[in-house]
Amino acid sequence: MMSQRALPDRLPTRPETAVFVSGVTSMGLEILAGRILAPEFGNSIYTWGGIIGVFLAALSLGYHRGGRRASANASHSRLVWVFLATALYVAGVVLFGDVVVQATGLFPVPSEFASLPAITLLFGPPTYLLGYVSPYAAELAGGEVGATAGHVYAIGTVGSIVGAFATTYVLVPTLSVPQIGLVLGLSAVAAAAAVAAPDLVGSTGLRVGGVALVLVVAVAVGGVGPAVAGDSVYSTQTAYQELRVVDRGDTRTMYLDGQPHSAMDVGDPTRHVFDYTRYFHAPLLLTEDVDRVLFVGGGGFTGPRIFHEMYPNLTIDVVEIDPAVVDAADQYFGIPASERMNVHVDGGRRFLESTNRTYDLIVLDAYRKDSVPFQLTTVEFMRLASDRLDDDGVLLANLIAAPSGPAAEFYRAEYKTMEQVFPRVYSFPTAGGPVVQNIEIVATKRSTLVTESELQARNERRNIGIDLSAELSSYRRDEPTQDVPVLTDDRAPVDSLLDTTVGQRYVRIRANESADQRANDTVTPAVEG
Repeated sequence: MMSQRALPDRLPTRPETAVFVSGVTSMGLEILAGRILAPEFGNSIYTWGGIIGVFLAALSLGYHRGGRRASANASHSRLVWVFLATALYVAGVVLFGDVVVQATGLFPVPSEFASLPAITLLFGPPTYLLGYVSPYAAELAGGEVGATAGHVYAIGTVGSIVGAFATTYVLVPTLSVPQIGLVLGLSAVAAAAAVAAPDLVGSTGLRVGGVALVLVVAVAVGGVGPAVAGDSVYSTQTAYQELRVVDRGDTRTMYLDGQPHSAMDVGDPTRHVFDYTRYFHAPLLLTEDVDRVLFVGGGGFTGPRIFHEMYPNLTIDVVEIDPAVVDAADQYFGIPASERMNVHVDGGRRFLESTNRTYDLIVLDAYRKDSVPFQLTTVEFMRLASDRLDDDGVLLANLIAAPSGPAAEFYRAEYKTMEQVFPRVYSFPTAGGPVVQNIEIVATKRSTLVTESELQARNERRNIGIDLSAELSSYRRDEPTQDVPVLTDDRAPVDSLLDTTVGQRYVRIRANESADQRANDTVTPAVEG
C-alpha cells in the first residue's frame, strides 16, 4: 500500500516501482524513436511532431482503457503481463524496425505525414501498454483517490525525467540503437520481476527469463533489413546522429543518419570523390589573395584536407558541432596535424558570434537533404557571416535541392535570403536538369558583376590548382524568387520548403565519371511521397 507521506527509509512498493519504470521506458522509447526514424525520414519538425503526437495518443488511450479496467481486474500479475508484452514488442522493434520504417516509407501519403505509419506501428502498441501501468498501480495502491493519483503520476513523471536524461546523455552517446532497445526492454523485464516478487517462481519466473532471453537474442541477431553496401569500418551513436564509416573498394564514406556525407579515395586522399566538392574552389576566382578559410561543417574533412594540401599558404579553420564526427574524421579520414589546420568543436553560428577573426572565404557545408539547421539559413546569419568576411570575401553555401521546378523552393528561398545581404549572388547546380542535386550558392561582398565568360577567362589565367571550366558552365544568376519567403530567425519554414524535395531522386555526381555512370550514381529517396 502506498503511504501518503514520504518515507525515505523504506523501499519502493511494487506499484511505485512499476510506475517509475514505465515512465523511464516510455520516455526512452520516445527518444529512441527519433534515432530509428532519422535515416529514413530525417529529424524534421514533422518527424518529431509525429513522434510526440503518437506517444501522447497511445499513452492517453492506455490511461483510458487501463482506468476503465483497473477497478475490475487490476492485479500484480496483470502488471507483470503488461511489462513482459512491452519488452517482447521492443524485441520486435529491434529485429524488424528497419524493415517497417523502409516499407511504410513507400506508403502513398503526403510527405509531411510519411513517418506516422512507422511511428504508429513500431511505438504505438508498447506505449499503449505502458499507459495501463499508472491506473493499475493507483488501484493497487489504494488510499484516497486524489492523494494516490497525485503520488502515482508524480512518480511516473520522475521516471520520465530520468528516462529522458539517461537516454539522451548516457545511452545514446555510448550504445547502438539495438543496445539501447535492449536496455529499455530489460528495464521492463526487471519491472515485471520486481512486481512479481516474492512469487517469482514457477511459470512466472520462466516467462520473465524467457522474455529476457528473447531480447538478448534479438540484439545479438541485429536488425533485419538491407544494410549499407560495403565493409563497415566503424559505427556509433553520437549525441547528434548515427555515424558510420564504410569502405567500398578504394572509397571510404562517412554516413550520417544513413546518408552519405563525405567520401575519400583511400589511395589518393586529395582526389575529389564527389563532384560537388570541386565547386568549393570556385570562390577563388571571385576574390584574390585568399589567406584564411572557414569551413562550417566538418564531416570527413574532405574539403578542408584538400585545401590544406593544395594551398600551402592557406590557414583553414573548421567548425564541427559533433565531437564524435571530429574523432571519426581524424581516425579514419585523417585530419592534417598542422598549425594551418584549426578544428573547433562548436555550432557554426555560435562560433561566428564568438570570434573576432575575419575570413576571405566561408564554406557553409552543414546542410543535408532532409535536415537543415534553420539558424544557418536566415538573413540574420547571413549578416553575421558577412561581418566575418573581409571586404572582398566570399560565402559559399552547399545545399541540396532542385534548381527549378517544385523541388526548388528551399533553393530559391535561400538564394533570396542571401540577396538581402550580399550585393552579388551566383549559383552552380552540379548535376543539370530539374532533379534534386547539390547546388552551390556563391555570394560576394563586391558589387561588381562577374559574368560566366569572365569566370572562364579567370579559370584559364589563374593557377588555382584545378580546372573548373566544366563546373563554371552551370553558372546561374537572377533566379525568380517572388513566390518564396526571406528566411528570418522569426520565420524560417525550412522543413516545409524542403518538403517538396521528399520523394525526389537525389543525384550526386562522382568526379570524372561518364554520363552512363551518372545515370546510375544516385541516392535512393528516403521517402516516396
